[in-house]
Amino acid sequence: MFKENKRVVATDTLIGQGTIVEGKLISEANLRIEGEYRGDIECKGDIIIGECGIVRSNIEARDITLAGKLYGDIVTKGRLIITGTGQLSGSVAAHALIIQEGGQLSGQCRMEQPAESKPRSGAAESSEAANAKKDELKNSESQAKSRQAG
Repeated sequence: MFKENKRVVATDTLIGQGTIVEGKLISEANLRIEGEYRGDIECKGDIIIGECGIVRSNIEARDITLAGKLYGDIVTKGRLIITGTGQLSGSVAAHALIIQEGGQLSGQCRMEQPAESKPRSGAAESSEAANAKKDELKNSESQAKSRQAG
């Protein structure tokens, strides 16, 4: 009879100990892995890989906490925390990296600032635009001179 506007709230996802999942996972909510996962993960929330978790995956997420084992590459918009029991074999691109005593990272690490925190002033943008226009003007003038000479 009456339509209700229901807002869908994202529910956290759990892959429990003793569970093996394979495939591509795309999630709006947080994800916790205590079992085994194979495949790529795209998560807009946070990911926690528990001490029993074994993940063979390339991961994109907001923040990641690793207490288990991860074989693959990580891209995080926030921070990666490798706890004392965490092991990562792969590359990392993160804004912040925390490795607790006993945690292991075997691979490359690239520290990046989040896109929204890279401030660009209007003056810098307008000077870049002005320089680009100067370059275009010089190029068109040199082309015109070449035509006149030829």
